Amino acid sequence: MGAINVKVHYLYHSGFVVETTHRLLIFDYYQGTVPLGDKPVYVFSSHSHPDHYNPVILSWPTERTNIQYVFSSDIQVKQPQRNITIMSPYEEILVDDIRIKTFGSTDLGVSFLVSCEGIDIFHAGDLNWWYWWEDSPAGIAEAEAAFKSEIAKIKGEHIDLAFFPVDPRLEHNYGLGAEYFIKEIKPRFLIPMHFGDDCQVAVTFTDSMHNCSTKVIALTRREQSICL
Repeated sequence: MGAINVKVHYLYHSGFVVETTHRLLIFDYYQGTVPLGDKPVYVFSSHSHPDHYNPVILSWPTERTNIQYVFSSDIQVKQPQRNITIMSPYEEILVDDIRIKTFGSTDLGVSFLVSCEGIDIFHAGDLNWWYWWEDSPAGIAEAEAAFKSEIAKIKGEHIDLAFFPVDPRLEHNYGLGAEYFIKEIKPRFLIPMHFGDDCQVAVTFTDSMHNCSTKVIALTRREQSICL
């Protein structure tokens, strides 16, 4: 499997920095130290849940001037600014020369497909197969249908790198959504997320997928980086 020429820096939970040759892309900052550097910065927040959106990111322009923000439409910004773009599900725009497509979520907000420098990056936000074992049979069936409907909308898109939830709160169903996403979408690389401090679940999922065509990589330590 060939390299895609990015460096991925794990922040925490669902937060990542993807460094390309010319840019920094920051997804769902919640906690952690962000190495802003000198490159133009693009900050994506998939929805307003506090484990995906921390308003401190709006203070970063005091340190840097070349920052653009792309927010889900459920995020309320008190003082809209020219460098903030608001997106709802199923929209497509260009920010500078970065193509951004949004898809839906099975919770709140959007999921992002970001294409720049020939690299296609998908961040799921809270899009997942939320299979809660204590739900009623009707609720379980509804969650499955909603998730598979969203994945069907993404099918056919080329994805080099995906960030997707593996949530230990779902118990034995923790990786059901990520496994289905891999089977249907076939990204080149997938990095598990949304596991909080229970990093072992990312390792367990990665081990379980060692025979699939997608390369699954567990980043489990804050500030951990990998070059792909």
